[in-house]
Amino acid sequence: MPSAEPQFDHSKAYAAKEEDVFFDDGRETDLLHFVYSRPNIEEIRGNPELVLKAIDDFGRTKYLMNVGEDKGKIVTELIKEVKPQTMVELGGYIGYSCLLFGAAVKQAGGQRYYSLERNPVFGAVILSLVDLAGLSDVVKVEIGSSETSLKRLHDSGKVKKIDLMFLDHYKPAYTTDLKLCEELGLVGPGSVLAADNVIQPGNPPYLEYVRASVSEKRQKAERGADGANGAAPDARFQDKQVKQYARRGESEALGASKGRPDLVYESRLVNSFEPTGEPDGIEITRCVGVEGK
Repeated sequence: MPSAEPQFDHSKAYAAKEEDVFFDDGRETDLLHFVYSRPNIEEIRGNPELVLKAIDDFGRTKYLMNVGEDKGKIVTELIKEVKPQTMVELGGYIGYSCLLFGAAVKQAGGQRYYSLERNPVFGAVILSLVDLAGLSDVVKVEIGSSETSLKRLHDSGKVKKIDLMFLDHYKPAYTTDLKLCEELGLVGPGSVLAADNVIQPGNPPYLEYVRASVSEKRQKAERGADGANGAAPDARFQDKQVKQYARRGESEALGASKGRPDLVYESRLVNSFEPTGEPDGIEITRCVGVEGK
């Protein structure tokens, strides 16, 4: 019997996303003031669930681009199943996902949750909330581009294999960063990936890559048509996604890793909702082996 379609509880919806500017306008530090001014702040200390509740309360007054409760539950259930010793997230924003998932990793017996965040102000917000929630022993924050941080974690020996990776950062970099992880040996048989926003705003190149057969990936790589060769972002991405760092005069260079086309993936979409109630989903991908081995 088919499972029922997911339903969204509109009573808990976040404020609507603004059309033009919906992050990096001071609301992230406003969130810190909001959380630390709660009348029950002493009860909140050391309690990730109450910190998350406070963040959600703020998000209902002013939009925050968090994974939210509904999609978050998909990943926390995955953590219970996979029991990762090492989990990495690409894109930490204000720390909602690393509080939710870091607490789940700790409860499942894991050792480390690495949150990779490009923006140093967002990283400082994450660190403050992680400390408030009592998760500093498990959650570690790396500031810098995702590509640079992944290479640094690999080269330092801090991360040898990623058991579970959550992708929720610069959308054109999903595929290129996955290929880098493949090339470095961080992602391989047994690794599991959970990619956010594959419906809203969407990520066609990533879905094509993780859903492709080994032969299809090899053919695209031979033609130089795999969408991850260090060139400009795929034309299917919206202009505001590609230029999301432009207001600070920054740009995002895509990596040029070739990856490992011989890795075999099994991938499926789990439908859910943005915290505003907008339909979205998480793509869950498992690396199940290497072709020919």
